[in-house]
Amino acid sequence: MSYERLVLATHNPHKVEELRAILAETPLTLDLTGADSYPHIPDVKETGVTFAENALLKARALAEATGLPAVADDSGLCVDVLGGAPGIFSARWSGAHGDDKANLDLLLAQLADIADPHRGAHFACAAALALPDGTTHVTEGRLTGTLRHAPEGGGGFGYDPILQPEGETRTLAEMTAEEKNAISHRGRAFRALAPLAAELLG
Repeated sequence: MSYERLVLATHNPHKVEELRAILAETPLTLDLTGADSYPHIPDVKETGVTFAENALLKARALAEATGLPAVADDSGLCVDVLGGAPGIFSARWSGAHGDDKANLDLLLAQLADIADPHRGAHFACAAALALPDGTTHVTEGRLTGTLRHAPEGGGGFGYDPILQPEGETRTLAEMTAEEKNAISHRGRAFRALAPLAAELLG
């Protein structure tokens, strides 16, 4: 069966925009729309204990509810000295879901006494595709770097202002959207998923 639309399981306009830009460079030609286009669909509880589980939960629920192929991602920041935390709790690290500033402030406070050689971290992303017939695929991407002591740059969102990718002198928030998408964990995960999606969706 061929489809003309792909639904992205997020209400975050930054993510929809970022994904459109990433998928524009791939063989996929479907119209990409966010979950905002389907306000009757309830939010999915992220009960998984891995990025892949949460991405699949969201993609499957949206595909079932809309009858359209759906893509979802779950991503977060994994800090070495915190044993991989905040990880799947990245968006609600400070308690309130999606409060970027509070999450950033709390993390920086927790790492205040940690010296530069021990501030290693990586962004991880799992991207999931679910079709209405139950077919699913998951791909993963990661971006390794170190954490700054204070936010730098006005671009990006989430923890972008404090992660300085390996080999870079700037944070992700100091890069252009194109530069960030070329190396980001989300870019890598979705670029790996795109050929599979193109093959399945035609």
